[in-house]
Amino acid sequence: MGFDQYHEPPDELPAPTRTFARMCASLTEEAEAIGWYEQRLAVEPDAEARAIMRDAQGEEFKHFAMDLEYLLRRTPRWREIAQGVLFQPGDVVEHGEAAEAASGDEDEGSGGSSGPSLRPGPSGSGSLGIGSLKGATL
Repeated sequence: MGFDQYHEPPDELPAPTRTFARMCASLTEEAEAIGWYEQRLAVEPDAEARAIMRDAQGEEFKHFAMDLEYLLRRTPRWREIAQGVLFQPGDVVEHGEAAEAASGDEDEGSGGSSGPSLRPGPSGSGSLGIGSLKGATL
């Protein structure tokens, strides 16, 4: 059975890579759902319907955040760059450029540290919040 999220033969991919691909697909689906609710909310005249949609959109925000946290915990370079961009005051593009440069990965195309480490994050914290990553060193 083929899946659109795979660009390589699934039977040749290790299980952790397939899980990573599924989580990336889930992140995309949650982002799409957030956008759909935003459009619906913009045009819905009924206040009760808007309240229900706003609540549903909040669930999608939560799911997106959980998917992102899972992926960031397993991809050190992604996490490092995200830390340099997320929740920072100032110019987003400048932070992105600086964070990418600071990540120091010179060998991006060879599957080095730019790819997922596919290892579990810290256990026992119970936190799925981005805030738990603040101040972490890699």
